[in-house]
Amino acid sequence: MAFGRPKLPRSLQRQFWRLVRSGRNYEQASDEIGVSLTVATRWVHQGGGMPMVGLAEPSGRYLSLAEREEIAAGRAAKLGVREIARRLGRSPSTVSREFWRHVGDSCGPYRASVAQARADETARRPKLAKLAQNERLRAEVEDKLTQRWSPRQISERLAVDFPDDEAMRISHEAIYQALYVQGRGGLRRELAKCLRTGRAIRRPQRRADRRRSRIPDKVMISDRPAEVADRAVPGHWEGDLITGAWNKSAIGTLVERTTRYTMLLHLPNGHGAKEVEDAMVVAMPALPDHLRRSLTWDQGSEMYNHAAITIAADLPIYFCDPHSPWQRGTNENTNGLLRQYFPKGTDLSVHSAEELARVAIELNGRPRKTLEWRTPTEALNALLSIPSTGVATTA
Repeated sequence: MAFGRPKLPRSLQRQFWRLVRSGRNYEQASDEIGVSLTVATRWVHQGGGMPMVGLAEPSGRYLSLAEREEIAAGRAAKLGVREIARRLGRSPSTVSREFWRHVGDSCGPYRASVAQARADETARRPKLAKLAQNERLRAEVEDKLTQRWSPRQISERLAVDFPDDEAMRISHEAIYQALYVQGRGGLRRELAKCLRTGRAIRRPQRRADRRRSRIPDKVMISDRPAEVADRAVPGHWEGDLITGAWNKSAIGTLVERTTRYTMLLHLPNGHGAKEVEDAMVVAMPALPDHLRRSLTWDQGSEMYNHAAITIAADLPIYFCDPHSPWQRGTNENTNGLLRQYFPKGTDLSVHSAEELARVAIELNGRPRKTLEWRTPTEALNALLSIPSTGVATTA
């Protein structure tokens, strides 16, 4: 077929041969893919009854030798990059990069076998780090590190000090990798101490505000009623979990903002969304309506079922901004007090509901300066006007 005539995509040819192998005859297969029997017959004759190309689709990342041969033929016929890409079913940028890697800006021929050999060599792993190959470059980098230069300063200065020597170039990221990943064989690990941080392990640089919350339909603290902030109206709660060793166990904590009254949620079977929902639905409805005005929680996944809690307990729930524990300051302070009973790094699942009730009673019996030395139990009972023994303490 002469160059310039529209060429069908190779994907159609592959599809044709897959149909033939599945049992279709040539006419049926050509009808299914929408090509004429003449085209199908030409494919059969050209391939001697076998497909000219493999039946597998080409990789989305790497060019095959057959594709490189097509590129070479197209370039010899002086076809444009876009036309070659169209015939291959590839992006024009893929073909353009292929020419740039193996021909550059010259007008020389593109040779498929040479390009394939270079690609195979480039893809070979593991690679030897640049600093491990170039002793002069490594010595320069090590010298600057001992002078407390940062990898970025070293990288930029190399271009100034060695403007005509392309071998004396390295990115600051490559220097970090040589320090932190010793398998790369670049720099001595002890040189990491020369960095400003002095760390020998790379620290992730994920910003807090990029973390995506997976809690659906949450209402943020900015939409919380203004009456919550001044603590004048009781019935507004703050909640959180304190977790045990390896975050495998937890206890739910609920603190009323006005009275500092604390309730503890027993979570013996885990602290996922369902377990927290069940505990909340039992604990909160036991309170009078005027003491169930709102709950403020952080954006932990344990509150995924917040909508169900709101409906079952008639309790609006608001969520703090990411990494803003001060927005639940009362709860954070209470959690610190609870660590006296439930130390960090211990298994919290061993504590029974009765033990949690005992801790809650003891904590609520401590006088507080912020309550003019009354206890949370006394403050709450003053609101309820009932004996102290009539107040729920645990769930």
